[in-house]
Amino acid sequence: MKMTSFGALLGAAVFAFAAPASAEDEVVVYSARNEQLIKPIFDAYTKETGVRIKFITDKEGALLQRLKAEGDNTPADMLITVDAGNLWEAAREGSLKPVQSKVLAANIPAHLRDPGNQWFGLSVRARTIFFNNQKVKPADLSTYEDLGSPKWKGRLCLRTSKKVYNQSLVAMMIAEHGEAKAEQVIKSWISNLAADPFPDDTKTLEAIAAGQCDVGIANTYYFGRLVEKKPGLPLGIFWPNQKQNGVHVNVSGAGITKHAKHEKEAVRLLEWLSSEKAQNLFADVNLEYPANPAVKPDPVVAAWGTFKQNPVNVAKAGELQAAAVKLMDRAGYK
Repeated sequence: MKMTSFGALLGAAVFAFAAPASAEDEVVVYSARNEQLIKPIFDAYTKETGVRIKFITDKEGALLQRLKAEGDNTPADMLITVDAGNLWEAAREGSLKPVQSKVLAANIPAHLRDPGNQWFGLSVRARTIFFNNQKVKPADLSTYEDLGSPKWKGRLCLRTSKKVYNQSLVAMMIAEHGEAKAEQVIKSWISNLAADPFPDDTKTLEAIAAGQCDVGIANTYYFGRLVEKKPGLPLGIFWPNQKQNGVHVNVSGAGITKHAKHEKEAVRLLEWLSSEKAQNLFADVNLEYPANPAVKPDPVVAAWGTFKQNPVNVAKAGELQAAAVKLMDRAGYK
């Protein structure tokens, strides 16, 4: 892995009359969010503030293990990762520290951040229902739980239980319904499957579009990416549980590492990432929803319609993830 500084890419003209930046004028970030999704944001921050950002990208598991192994010798000031379950795990392992910030408290709703302020959601991804609009009418759909009803027998597609997104979804269902009812729902889903679970959300959506199944569950941004490439696909999006608690959501987010060497600079970056300007950059590039409710989503995303979010704190996705994995195993969800 290569640690790269992108401040220099802004060009010599920007710094022609500036004093050389000191070691304090930088932040080191470990990111499980891909380079193409974060580099434009970091470039914008450097251009605006002069603070250099060095970052490493890798899978979330590898980054968490690296932070743990490095301990107080880590160069990382901030961790950015996908899924609240991963953020919760980083906090549980002692890799993050609490941040007291009026800016973050004002910009990020309580259910999208750690109750102990160790991490904060920066973009929202809804895990919702998709359907083949040549076979299913929106009026046929209602709730996640209803996907287990007899009318969907042999018509449902799901992604594998091995991915954290579905583990978090089931964890949130446990938080909402209790373990017994959540297990009943998952078993009913499995009995309705049209095919073995798919390896990713894109394959799931393609199967729905191809008529291999009629309905399924996926993250919204996978839908956005797919229809950008193939705009004619017969796919519709449905917001379930609007008369109940609402759509299950998760986050990409960040926290300050326990042993940050540039803590003040990292907190300023985190606050900036929650601001209107950065929220548009952070969310729009991946067709996600801004975590800051004052910021409007990208027009492509906005066209999918508005919905009520489930208010259960996304930290439950981590807290109950082990229980969710065991539940899915008992239910035969592969």
